[in-house]
Amino acid sequence: MPRASGPRPDTATNRKTATRADLLNAVYSCCPMLSRAEAKEIFEMALEEIATALVTGEAVKLRSFGLFAVRSKRERLGRNPRTGVEVPIKPRRVLTFKPSPVLSASVNGQIAEEDPDENESL
Repeated sequence: MPRASGPRPDTATNRKTATRADLLNAVYSCCPMLSRAEAKEIFEMALEEIATALVTGEAVKLRSFGLFAVRSKRERLGRNPRTGVEVPIKPRRVLTFKPSPVLSASVNGQIAEEDPDENESL
């Protein structure tokens, strides 16, 4: 059966990426008493704190958003899918993200109540 000729609604060409500048502008517009330079400084400090915590191995939990954590992966053998040759993969640390139920529900167009466990921390 032939498909409609237009692009699908969820293709990369139809999605906008939220950039650092977009987020900074959102902070600036929400706090009119701050200058653009002050808003940028606060925004950059927040990102730096998150990055520093992750580098030191701490988890970062943002209520109603999600949990960022660093996980250590052991050395293992991998396989090149194209050639089938086994290749050793070095041990490394990877960043993981687990969205909160509130964020997941929001992305799916639903309304979710906040988790009572999340109310105790920022």
